[in-house]
Amino acid sequence: MELKDEIVITAPRDVVYAALNDPDVLRDCIPGCEELTKKSDTELEAKVVLKVGPVKAKFAGDVTLNPENPPERFTLTGAGNGGAAGFAKGGADVELQDHPDGTLLRYDAKADVGGKIAQLGSRLIQSTAKKLAAKFFANLADRIGSKAET
Repeated sequence: MELKDEIVITAPRDVVYAALNDPDVLRDCIPGCEELTKKSDTELEAKVVLKVGPVKAKFAGDVTLNPENPPERFTLTGAGNGGAAGFAKGGADVELQDHPDGTLLRYDAKADVGGKIAQLGSRLIQSTAKKLAAKFFANLADRIGSKAET
């Protein structure tokens, strides 16, 4: 499954980059996030509760950040296990560009799911993933005192 989008966040690029690297901000912005622990400057451990159609599961996993060219570009990869519900793994390339209204954030994400969740069908999973991504960026924009536009 692939997700691509871009949004404008009305905050300077360094503020957006710092927010995307702050575990407290991420914990507040990730839908269903119950716990987010910073293990190192590039590694986080998360516990997230997600509902996809009739399946609700708690996922525990790790996220690794690779700051290729901060604050313009970075990648992140992660994997989580939801027990009987299945697993999810994937990554995203994130690009931050200066924009007249603040910062243009582009992301290109790829994910793979398996287990019970995968049996729900790709359309439901894709739709849920898009909604979760949109909610995350809306939460991020609200948290840093601005509004996101798509």
